[in-house]
Amino acid sequence: MNSPKLVVRRMAESELNLALEWAAAEGWNPGPHDGECFYAADPEGFFLGEFAGGEPIGCVSAVAYDKHYGFLGFYIVKPQYRGRGFGLQLWDAAMAYLGGRNVGLDGVVAQQGNYRKSGFKLACRNIRHQGEGGGAEPSGLLDLSSVTFDEIARYDGTVFPAARPGFLRRWIRQPQGAAFGVQGKQGLEGYGVLRACRRGFKIGPLFADDPHIAGTLFQGLASRVPGQPIFLDTPEAIPPPSNWRNGMAWSRCSRLHACIQRDPPLNGLIAVSVLRLSSSVKGLRRLRVGLGHGRHLAGMLGQRIMVPVRHLLPQ
Repeated sequence: MNSPKLVVRRMAESELNLALEWAAAEGWNPGPHDGECFYAADPEGFFLGEFAGGEPIGCVSAVAYDKHYGFLGFYIVKPQYRGRGFGLQLWDAAMAYLGGRNVGLDGVVAQQGNYRKSGFKLACRNIRHQGEGGGAEPSGLLDLSSVTFDEIARYDGTVFPAARPGFLRRWIRQPQGAAFGVQGKQGLEGYGVLRACRRGFKIGPLFADDPHIAGTLFQGLASRVPGQPIFLDTPEAIPPPSNWRNGMAWSRCSRLHACIQRDPPLNGLIAVSVLRLSSSVKGLRRLRVGLGHGRHLAGMLGQRIMVPVRHLLPQ
C-alpha cells in the first residue's frame, strides 16, 4: 500500500495551537504562550506536514536567530503516521531552511546515535529539577518591567549565542508569569523568568553573574507561585546550589548540539529556557530548548525543548 503524499508548508501563527496540543499529548507540558513567543523570533521557521486533502499530521520548528545560529524543535509526527518517512521529510525541510547555520537541538539519550548520523554531537546533558513554589521573596530584586529593554537585550546577548529581540519582548511579559532582574553598578547582573505551563510553572531562562544572584532570582520567582509545581532544567556540568536540590526530584535528558559552523561555549549557564521545542517521531523526542551562553544561566525548560559556565547555577 502506497503512503499518501505529504506536503510540507510553512505554518501560520493561527495554527500554533495545533502544535501545542500535539506537544501536550506527548507529555511536554508546554506553556500557553510558548508558540507565539518563538514564532515572533522567526515566523518563517515553522513547518506543517499535511496530506493533499488537508489533514495535518506533523510539524517542526527551525528558528533561525541570525545568519549563524538556529534551533530545531517542535518535531512531532502523530503516532499513527510514524515510521513511514514523514518525519524525515519534515526534518529535511527544517534543515534545508537553516542551511549552513550551527544548529542546536535537545534529545533523549537513546537517540544520540541517530543525531550523530545527521552531524550532531553531544554538548552536555541536562537534568530536570522539580519542586514546589513558595517562600518569601528576597530583597534586591527588580521587576524586569522597570529595566529598559535595551539593557535586557544587552545582557541576554552575553549569554545567548544570537540576538533575539522578538522572542525576548514576549517571553519576559507573559500573562500569569513573572520576571525579575538584579541590577549592579554596570547594569544587569542577572535575570530570570517564570512562566505558566499546562502543569505548574517553569523557570527559565535564569542568567546570573554568580551563584548568589542566581539563588536570589530563583527564590524570588518561586515565591510567586506558592504550592504550585515548579520545574527547572540545568546542564549537568553546572551543579545547582545545595538549597536548590532540597525537596526536588530530578530526571535526565540529553542535549545535543550540531557543530556545523561553530559550537557556542557553556560559559555562565545556569538553566535552560525551554526544553520544549522538541520532537516526537517514531520514538524520537527532541526537546527544544532555549540556550544561554556566557554567564550563569538558570532557566527553565518546559518539555523537551541551552553556555559556557563561569559560576555554577541552575540554567
